[in-house]
Amino acid sequence: MKLSIKEKLGYSFGEFAASSLWQTMAFFLPVFYTDVFLLPAGAAATLFVVVRIFDALNDPIMGTVADRTKSRWGKFRPYLLYGAVPLGIVTVLMFTTPDFSETGRLAYAYVTYFMLLVLYTIIMVPFNSLIGVMTSDPVERTSLSSYKFVFAYAAAITVQALLIPMVERLGKGNEALGYQLSMMGLGVICIVALIVAFLSSRERVKPDPSVRSSLRDDLKDLAGNRPWIILFLSSLIFLVYIGVRSGSVMYYFEYYLGRKTLAAVFMVSGTLAVLLGVLPTKALSRRFGKRNLFIACLLIITLSLIVNFFAGPGNLVLIFATQITFSLASGPTMPLLWAMLADSADYSEWKNGRRATGLVYSAATFAQKTGVALGASLMLAIMGNFGYVANTDQTSGSLMGIRICMTLLPAAIALAGTILLFFYNLKDSKLTEIEKELNARRQKDNEYDK
Repeated sequence: MKLSIKEKLGYSFGEFAASSLWQTMAFFLPVFYTDVFLLPAGAAATLFVVVRIFDALNDPIMGTVADRTKSRWGKFRPYLLYGAVPLGIVTVLMFTTPDFSETGRLAYAYVTYFMLLVLYTIIMVPFNSLIGVMTSDPVERTSLSSYKFVFAYAAAITVQALLIPMVERLGKGNEALGYQLSMMGLGVICIVALIVAFLSSRERVKPDPSVRSSLRDDLKDLAGNRPWIILFLSSLIFLVYIGVRSGSVMYYFEYYLGRKTLAAVFMVSGTLAVLLGVLPTKALSRRFGKRNLFIACLLIITLSLIVNFFAGPGNLVLIFATQITFSLASGPTMPLLWAMLADSADYSEWKNGRRATGLVYSAATFAQKTGVALGASLMLAIMGNFGYVANTDQTSGSLMGIRICMTLLPAAIALAGTILLFFYNLKDSKLTEIEKELNARRQKDNEYDK
């Protein structure tokens, strides 16, 4: 099941939409809530956690619904089409600052943030699940994941480079208006990109129609799927450290370095390095294996963050050097994660005779949303405990809190994820065996149907 370059590119437009929104939430939503929306850091931290608790059940529910969807477009593709416009609208609403009291603004933030996470789930669980059904070839899946994340990092560059200047230019001194107008543009981009992904992709890997499974069976299969459990926990930890560090960047440059305008250069340079790191993922994973490559990357990430902690505010060379090293090592990690999740779905089908691709990938979407939210919440809580107050000169204590969130805390979390991956036991040689056996079963089923 080889995929054409056209199909890989078209599918990857959906990732451009998702990552544009994700990057905006990861890098700019915390500082938007505290410095523009004017929520106290503690209230914003609580917001991220509380909303995520209520949103937690959406991911497995959506995975189960998608697995049981039947339409002329397949199980997963319809959600890209029907969810695109609502997602674009709610994106604008979330970055709109109403003329309410602090209590009213907080309630508005809760409602719009929850709505966005629900819509994100409805679209992204099926979208990510497509990797598992567009092809059964593990190598092609890694290739598709690499294309996907090239677009992800292209979206990151776009947001990181343009959002701050757009907010300043469109708002003309009014940051609240600037964010609202900028998000209107982002909303339109998301709508168009998701429709392109819908039109470009095709679902080819079909579950055995003679097999009937229940949600209880699917959950039982996941509970016994060791590779999936390890990946679920690893991806959750992985996104937490990203959430902590991403949310710290704007604070780090504005208050610790005193050079807010350099934040865009810092983020874009890192994303360009990540993009370079993505390119050799397929070759490196074939040479060293997915798990081993993942572990090596996380170790380099951990070391880079520790070194960055010792960089003083005047040592921009070391700050940017560790950012480049960190980002190059980050490049292969996300493509590897998505490809390995598809492998775990194959493992479950091979072991149990049932396939639940949507439920498997709902774990990744859950981890993505939960990790970013928990990371941002943890970062804001720590900064609040260290005495952070918005739009004022920071104390030495609050500056230390910002530095810890930017470096040592994400390093410790990344190291925990590294240790966990040592328990991942699905080797590439085993995957080859599984693919051959599953293809033989599917061919037999097709001949039986004829």
